[in-house]
Amino acid sequence: MNSKRLIIAEVGSVHDGSFGNACKLIEAVKNTGANAIKFQTHLAEHETLKNAPNPSYFTDENRYDYFVRTSFSKKQWVKLKNLAKSSKLIFISSVFSIESFNLLYSCGIKNIKIPSGEVSNISLLEAISSKKDVNVILSCGMSNYNEIDNAFKILKNNNLSILQCTSEYPCSPKNVGLNVIEKLKKRYKIDIGFSDHTLGFAASFAATALGANIIEKHFTFSRLMYGSDAKNAMEPEEFTQFVRGIKEIWSMIDNPVDKKISYQIKKMKDIFEKSIVTKVNLKKGDIITLDKISFKKPGTGINSSDYKKILNKRIKVNKKINTIIKWKDII
Repeated sequence: MNSKRLIIAEVGSVHDGSFGNACKLIEAVKNTGANAIKFQTHLAEHETLKNAPNPSYFTDENRYDYFVRTSFSKKQWVKLKNLAKSSKLIFISSVFSIESFNLLYSCGIKNIKIPSGEVSNISLLEAISSKKDVNVILSCGMSNYNEIDNAFKILKNNNLSILQCTSEYPCSPKNVGLNVIEKLKKRYKIDIGFSDHTLGFAASFAATALGANIIEKHFTFSRLMYGSDAKNAMEPEEFTQFVRGIKEIWSMIDNPVDKKISYQIKKMKDIFEKSIVTKVNLKKGDIITLDKISFKKPGTGINSSDYKKILNKRIKVNKKINTIIKWKDII
């Protein structure tokens, strides 16, 4: 996986354990123009106690039971990976234990996301780093710089990218932390991206303009779907607009404008700027004074900015009212 310029549709567990829904999500993401899709690989018995608390934004079901119910088999993960490949989508999944990582690796899935809660899980990071052919995206929504530094040291040889993120669902604009993007770029000198937990377009668009090369956003068929992520995700039509906007911003970044006057701008200047024109009929030999000239489109004559240069000069030829004055007309 070349992490340069990725738009990741994070489907997580929005499929709610339905393999058919998971396949259809891949199809839906393909149609948005995104170039990557991300799932979550949970193996409940290896990552959580049965009585571990739920996050405040999802209390409808015990998390252990939810992870068991929504998990896929090795055969299904292989099918999802292959379906994504045939849809020209980069396939990524988050891991939450060494066992879930080993499962994905055994399926030939080598694009791995380390979610914020696993940044301090050093044994997991070391297991991932031992496979040098694994590409890693690290989310730092719950991490301080010391924790990110430690993870970076372990994973720096794994084609590592880091995403600025705030682990708040939904994230309010004041907590987005756009300033962190530049700090991460300077600190680690690798591809830096943004995992967007806000409800709108603005945060990701701003992050893109600030140099984020990877943008991740939650995706769902409908915000009415059951689960932990759907109500804070984007639906297909909205996500399509989202992708289009990010690509347009990248196009703007890739095509810097030189403020020197190009041919095209010169044409526009001729149309919209003003020339010096006669305000009255002028006879050969008349002295040009301010009350005898005015400033009107088009800008093909003496530019209005040069009017002081012609004051008190004599006109060489007769000029009718509302006629453009040229330099050749002046003595």
